Amino acid sequence: PLEIRQLRDLMRYRFKLINFMSSEKNRLQNSLTVSNIQLGNIVSDTFGKSSMNIIETLLNNPLDTSFDLEPLVHGSMKQKLPELELAIDGYITPEQAEKLKVIKQHYEDLGSRKADLEKIILSLAESYTEEINLILTVPSFKNIFSAIAVVSEIGVNMDVFPTAKHLCSWAGLTPTNNESAGKKKSVRISRAGCYIKPLLVQCATSVVKSEKHPEIRNRYLKLKKRRGHKRAIIAIARMLLTAIYNILKKKEASNAELYIKSNVLPVTREITVEQAILLAQNHGFRVLEAS
Repeated sequence: PLEIRQLRDLMRYRFKLINFMSSEKNRLQNSLTVSNIQLGNIVSDTFGKSSMNIIETLLNNPLDTSFDLEPLVHGSMKQKLPELELAIDGYITPEQAEKLKVIKQHYEDLGSRKADLEKIILSLAESYTEEINLILTVPSFKNIFSAIAVVSEIGVNMDVFPTAKHLCSWAGLTPTNNESAGKKKSVRISRAGCYIKPLLVQCATSVVKSEKHPEIRNRYLKLKKRRGHKRAIIAIARMLLTAIYNILKKKEASNAELYIKSNVLPVTREITVEQAILLAQNHGFRVLEAS
């Protein structure tokens, strides 16, 4: 549908803006470090309110670092005043200060454009409120834009995918089948789903750290022992997408049973006798001729 395509374009643009903002954050942090301003070692978020007040004061008068910090910080940060005084005991040249102002202004402008874009996205996503609310019942999907991103990428009509496995394959969460002359060359996951796959991996990484969903965490821990962290996370991401498929298919909220990987295949599927024999052999059966 046209609305889904428009939503997809807007969400992908939002993804780009977030990447631009992350780049500017890193650039500002690196520029502060070059000037021996070590706020990042003291505060959890250099772009927090207290930190930005300090940075703003430094940039307005880069040659003076002896100003009073107490009026600039809030809450628990007041307990770190001695550490903060040492952290800003650096030297910012006027030229470096101008560069930092440009970076800071660009970051703030990107944030404003992102906010404007999100208003458009929320307006367009109103048509899919039911599906978005259902996806928000999936563990680790707490942000409405995460749910909208899923809808924009896979749509809301799951009839286009015969099974959840087809959807997972489309999203690049299943191993590739690179086999020649009976030898498997690679079982790496495909490069498909470059937008939805990182989101699902991020959600999977978050949910396995929580003990609120033992059916997911236990599955991850078992896989991690045998296959390692990366493959276990991909498996959990596949579980989450399987749940989303069933949620949208059945129009019901998330529950543990929706993570089951098996699906009932369509009864209209047909294979030849030769294909059936090959399928049985691939599953370890020895095919005997009828007597």
